[in-house]
Amino acid sequence: MIEIEHLRFAWPRAAHDCLAIDRLDVAGGNALFLYGPSGGGKSTLLGLMAGVLLPSAGRVRLLGQDLSKLSGARRDAFRADHLGYIFQQFNLLPYLSVLDNVLLPCRFSRVRRERAASRSGTAEADARSLLSRIGLAEPLWRRAAAELSVGQQQRVAAARALIGVPEIVIADEPTSALDAPLRDGFMDVLLSECRAAGTTLVFVSHDERLASRFDAQVSLASINTAAPKESGA
Repeated sequence: MIEIEHLRFAWPRAAHDCLAIDRLDVAGGNALFLYGPSGGGKSTLLGLMAGVLLPSAGRVRLLGQDLSKLSGARRDAFRADHLGYIFQQFNLLPYLSVLDNVLLPCRFSRVRRERAASRSGTAEADARSLLSRIGLAEPLWRRAAAELSVGQQQRVAAARALIGVPEIVIADEPTSALDAPLRDGFMDVLLSECRAAGTTLVFVSHDERLASRFDAQVSLASINTAAPKESGA
């Protein structure tokens, strides 16, 4: 589902690569836990996986498509059709209702809209069903996103990423601001929804306590040959 080969990435004017990954594969339907310390390049790698960033060298393929071969507009369309993204700060539109935030991918992608409709009759009906499954009460659905608690906003962000059954969901440290009960409840919802849909999940965190819940665990430091190595005995 995701294939990375001989990847090199450096920020403009940087003297050295910040990422150098010879190989990383993620099989379809698997849940991968990618961990490492803050500032280690995890979010940069997710940006490359999503096609928001392009490698300096090497290849990133999603569903067999080399993202660097696509124009910017086609990358945007490909991402909208096939990828759900949960941001660390959620990135909900604060003035839109919960329901309208969840439906945003269906407004940008005909593919996601049709998949959602095929499950529930209409995209809105599927958004309602998804919100119910993730445990967000119906009276909240018409509220502006800015009126919700952090835990509630996080569930809305997950529903937005999951609607329309994207083949891949990327989650960038979405539990970092949550206490243990909220974190565990969110993980239950996210993993169960991805497994039920056969969606491939790449979940990035520095919290290694979550690792056992995933099919595979990878330390970014172990695959990134550009990372500085610790010295010592």
